Amino acid sequence: MEENNIHNELGKISISDDVLADLAGLTCTRCYGIVGMASQSFQEGVAELLGRESLRKGVRLKRDGDAVSFDLYVIVEAGINIAEVAHNLIEQVKYMVESSTGLSVGEVQVHVQGVRVN
Repeated sequence: MEENNIHNELGKISISDDVLADLAGLTCTRCYGIVGMASQSFQEGVAELLGRESLRKGVRLKRDGDAVSFDLYVIVEAGINIAEVAHNLIEQVKYMVESSTGLSVGEVQVHVQGVRVN
């Protein structure tokens, strides 16, 4: 588990990768059109919908110098514009991580693992 360190005149703040992954995963589940997070492994053509306690399993985090990048594995609701939902998701995750942590977000990749009919 790696950490992002922020230094200022008062001291150091450490934010673990798990916290960043949880923040991104929670933001995903609150976006319109997203049913939930999916497992990163896509076995036998079936995407596994993850429970709330394992949101970070649907998030892959990478460091690019001072920026953090995310790969998000999601399941979307049927009958909606997937491109628009993905664009919304990217903006929401970028905003939430940057405003909550002060870290910059490099890029956000959305991987739609499935479509769910209610």
